[in-house]
Amino acid sequence: NRLIAIRFMEVNDYLPSHIRVLSSESGKLEPDLVTTPFDAELPFTAEEEAQIFQLKQDNKLDEAFRILFLKQCNALNEILPALFEKTKNYTELLLSLSVIDQDGVVYHLIHDIPEDDFNIERGGQVEIIGWLYQYYNTEPKAAAFAKNGKITKEEIPAVTQLFTPDWIVRYMVENSLGRLWVEGHPDCGLKENWKYYLEEAPQESEVQAKLAEIRKEYAALNPEDIKLIDPCMGSGHILVYAFDVLMQIYTQMGYTDKDAALSILENNLYGLDIDKRAFQLAYFAVLMKARQYHKFILKKQPQCHIYAIAESNGINMKHLAYFGAQLDELAKPVALNQMQELIATLHDAKEYGSIISVADYDWDLLHQFAAEFDISGEMNLFDSFDIEATQQRLQELVAVGEVLAQKYEVVVTNPPYMGASNMNPKLNEFIKQKYADYKSDFFSAFIIRASEMTKQEGYCGFFTPYVWMFIQSYEKLRKYLYSKATIETLIQFEYSAFEEATVPVCTFAFKNSYIN
Repeated sequence: NRLIAIRFMEVNDYLPSHIRVLSSESGKLEPDLVTTPFDAELPFTAEEEAQIFQLKQDNKLDEAFRILFLKQCNALNEILPALFEKTKNYTELLLSLSVIDQDGVVYHLIHDIPEDDFNIERGGQVEIIGWLYQYYNTEPKAAAFAKNGKITKEEIPAVTQLFTPDWIVRYMVENSLGRLWVEGHPDCGLKENWKYYLEEAPQESEVQAKLAEIRKEYAALNPEDIKLIDPCMGSGHILVYAFDVLMQIYTQMGYTDKDAALSILENNLYGLDIDKRAFQLAYFAVLMKARQYHKFILKKQPQCHIYAIAESNGINMKHLAYFGAQLDELAKPVALNQMQELIATLHDAKEYGSIISVADYDWDLLHQFAAEFDISGEMNLFDSFDIEATQQRLQELVAVGEVLAQKYEVVVTNPPYMGASNMNPKLNEFIKQKYADYKSDFFSAFIIRASEMTKQEGYCGFFTPYVWMFIQSYEKLRKYLYSKATIETLIQFEYSAFEEATVPVCTFAFKNSYIN
């Protein structure tokens, strides 16, 4: 993840030092950071400076590169903390990156992939991150399917990860987010820029009258009012294109690029995934998209509502008594009770992902509860051990719980596909209990859950297998969609994510009439 991120940043000159880390502007083998290490303004001790100087003198290129690479990663923690976590000593000792080895990952990354594929000024796209991640997952995916037995919780990300091609993303976003805005602002002219936007079919007068009422509500929306979520975001391709469409909406309403980019991160985009690696790449991709429009946005440390789903397994419940230190005597027990319920709800959350339903708690209260703890009283050293780690986990649970609980104007996703026969017993039982009528496949449960997450008259966009349209086991899903939604557009086609596999699929968008 770090290598891909640094490669993207150095090609687009997004690194704070403006010095290449993995390659050289001149094309030589030695990276520019190794050539001029002290021009990058990285925080070296005197001993480190002497070590680097000696390694360069001894022509030990790889050893110098490893030290400098880790220094650069730690420095990037200041602007991209969720991706460039501070490395620990054991990680540094085990790191064996090489820029000399022609069979090494760095050499292949620099020499096998055209630089223009990363360069956004030459037709490159942030989406290259998603394609790289999909192919990274091919080996663990093949291993999971090759073994005998059910898919484990740890294998679910690799097995269900499927990158969504660009045109499908554009189709889904344009006919959900785009349609929501155009229906409320028919004279905005934005749909002329959207290649995959489909005009509405002629409607009867009765339907037209109802649509006119709905469009009055859309017309009252300001850009910052629209919340869009991808509840199984993978590496963030849908969120990245939604960012572009939202930028068009904002600028058409008179916002500057800088103000729009900041508002989109803080008000509009939400994303979840069970896979921490995918979350890191989605977080990075969305922030790189924002960086295209706002040169200094990384320094502002904007609030970004993109998370790896956190689970509550193993939390030290004794620690809860010491949180909520600033709350009064009435508020603290309420917060404690709600936190205990949230912890129970998010147990094994990485097994189930976004199909978990979370009650609408007092989120401001829970944020306050997790913000401070007080161990100044009778708590002994043993009981207080690692309470800071508990605090971090509680804060993650509250953030994820709030995203799962709130409602959205738009939900767009490529949900995971996994038949009931491949599910492990725990996941299978959960879906049978919570989604009994839609248990044939993981994706059908996600369609129902997405509808529940969407506000009435909001939009959903999906990319799924097409079997739900006619196979008997999906009859109740069809009836649900017929009664709770209006399918506005649908395209059926054959899709190949890999050369050896072509499958019939469909992508569709519907308006949600379900009353939450």
